[in-house]
Amino acid sequence: MHVFEDFNSTREYSVKARNSGRWVGLVPTMGFLHDGHKSLIQKARQETDPLVVSIFVNPAQFGKGEDYHVYPRDIERDIRVLKDLAVDVLFLPTVLAMYPDEYSTFVEVERLSDVLCGAFRPGHFRGVATVVLKLFNVVLPHKAYFGLKDVQQLVVVRKMVNDLNLPVEIVGVPTVRAFDGLALSSRNAYLTPDERKDAARIYQALSKAKALIEAGERDASDIKEMIQEYIAQAPGFSVEYVSICSFQNLQELSSITGEVVIAVAARLGKARLIDNIIVG
Repeated sequence: MHVFEDFNSTREYSVKARNSGRWVGLVPTMGFLHDGHKSLIQKARQETDPLVVSIFVNPAQFGKGEDYHVYPRDIERDIRVLKDLAVDVLFLPTVLAMYPDEYSTFVEVERLSDVLCGAFRPGHFRGVATVVLKLFNVVLPHKAYFGLKDVQQLVVVRKMVNDLNLPVEIVGVPTVRAFDGLALSSRNAYLTPDERKDAARIYQALSKAKALIEAGERDASDIKEMIQEYIAQAPGFSVEYVSICSFQNLQELSSITGEVVIAVAARLGKARLIDNIIVG
């Protein structure tokens, strides 16, 4: 596996691969890899060659007082995981390379960035869109892979790609869950053992909501109220939002119609947990 820190080596590798007719794949990550990341890499490995994985904890998507400096990192372990998964290139840029002194250019996807998590993390998706576009410009992928757990991120990136006419296909990969349904996340490491048991209530509530819709319930407010009450039964939970919105544009719905996202964000101890189910 090649490990590149500089832009030129990474781009030259991709250009050579593209010129020889190969199909370049990219899996952007912030490291501390878990089985959710592995599912993205395995999907990309099936469809692309060569496969590039980036690891970059992006300061531009962390707000003031958030967990940038304590975000879990273990690059030596990550490298072993990537080698076992037959990844061709690890792109490992530094913060200074990505954001040199006097850096002042950012990408903002309007409307989609201001709802759901964006309403609670101002500027987060500006940082996401900016770093993803920079990665695309360096790696030059034909396909890039994102998890459906971060569904708003997926929708924002797809909109950016469409609006800016970028020649890359965005592939959404289903959420990977623990035995009790908890969506895998690097931030799950913040949970205490007792909190870890309670954390599964989010997925349980989402599953109950899905069952209600499949049984014919169409009133979004009633379903959201059920979710809120079910999660709040566990002590320590602070629910940020419960949303039922369109999968296409994240517009909040009062009545269930078409393909919808049931999404939740909640804080439990030191962890901010997000999850969703797509129905329809």
